[in-house]
Amino acid sequence: MRSKKFLRAEQASLVWDTPGLIAGVDEAGRGPLAGPVVAAAVILDDLNPIVGLADSKKLTALKRERLYDEIRAKALCCSIAEASVEEIDSLNILNATLLAMRRAVEGLRLKPHKVLVDGNRLPVLDVLAEAIVKGDSKVPAISAASILAKVHRDRWCLQLHAQYPEFGFDRHKGYGTEAHLQALRTHGATPWHRHSFAPVAEVLR
Repeated sequence: MRSKKFLRAEQASLVWDTPGLIAGVDEAGRGPLAGPVVAAAVILDDLNPIVGLADSKKLTALKRERLYDEIRAKALCCSIAEASVEEIDSLNILNATLLAMRRAVEGLRLKPHKVLVDGNRLPVLDVLAEAIVKGDSKVPAISAASILAKVHRDRWCLQLHAQYPEFGFDRHKGYGTEAHLQALRTHGATPWHRHSFAPVAEVLR
């Protein structure tokens, strides 16, 4: 017969697989030349499913907007956070992205048992976490987080477009398109451009 001590040790090894709340985390805005990087964390409600969740990049803008509202209404909780342009320039884009992810998780009203993060890098968290490559197309909670982050940042770009219409942020969303690069050469950088990114740094020389 197994001793009680052995049974306790055997049970302890299963703690990693115990059920609990799962949060999905994803980001938007690592590649653009301007603006904050945005991260979102979402804990979905299994009893209140959302149809149509997918990688935000594979959805139309209209579909993302509809799902954004549905996620906010149906999820157990969700959180959206940013790392600023100043933080991107001082920390580098990877560390700023991980900082935004950590802020998103810490902003959740409920503490998750485990966090699933899109990609191959993890932010520093005080809960169990796992990185999943292409998780935004595999894990519904990560898909939901990708949609929240993408819509939030796209809305930010529309606000920036109203302030700097000559840059066309409503179209390129801050990415380094030829039209954006030409606007940089013509008008110089705005206060929202990332000085640590090479195309912006070249304009500022």
